[in-house]
Amino acid sequence: MTTTPRRTLTLTLTTATLLAATNLTLAHADDTAPSNPPGTEPSATAPVKIDPADPDLKLPEGATLAQPKVLDIKSVVEDQSGDERREDTNADVTFALQAEVLFSKDSAKLSGEAKARIETIAEEIKKQNATRIRVFGFTDNLGSSAHGDILSKQRANAVQAVLDQDLNDPNVTFDVRGYGEQYPISDNSTEAGRKKNRRVEVSFPRTEQ
Repeated sequence: MTTTPRRTLTLTLTTATLLAATNLTLAHADDTAPSNPPGTEPSATAPVKIDPADPDLKLPEGATLAQPKVLDIKSVVEDQSGDERREDTNADVTFALQAEVLFSKDSAKLSGEAKARIETIAEEIKKQNATRIRVFGFTDNLGSSAHGDILSKQRANAVQAVLDQDLNDPNVTFDVRGYGEQYPISDNSTEAGRKKNRRVEVSFPRTEQ
């Protein structure tokens, strides 16, 4: 039996409470990152309470602390084929499955392999004790926008139905949406990019470990 090697793509390994004196330069987040669907913005909170009077901070005389700012730590693990990607932040877990491994072309009927992959996601949801699950479908920009909206919602509904069956938990609520060609994660001008954009994402809050 062979195993598929995995590679870890670390997108952001810097975070913490960013503190700065009034006469110091502040760090800024990267504004070029792809936009996120509504409701998926980072929701990190400060890990520790900062005491501005703490002598160990040793700020220059007369300086004051800026307001704490927290950025999510994000790590991404993608299998070698690119068919599946997992993103972890300190707030959420997101699984992205390419449409080709879930459905036939222009179809919303799940394959047998797809159901096994979704079952793995359900196990992680149980591990995190998550009760609020987002299932979002996306397409590339080929074809009409209206068709993409419908197909992406149908595919999200199909994945949600399997998750609901696997979890079998009346306390779990789902937010299921089809965004069509909105919120691409790659370049739609190439087939490799369009393949990444044709996906279903499952995300949920992570528990504190």
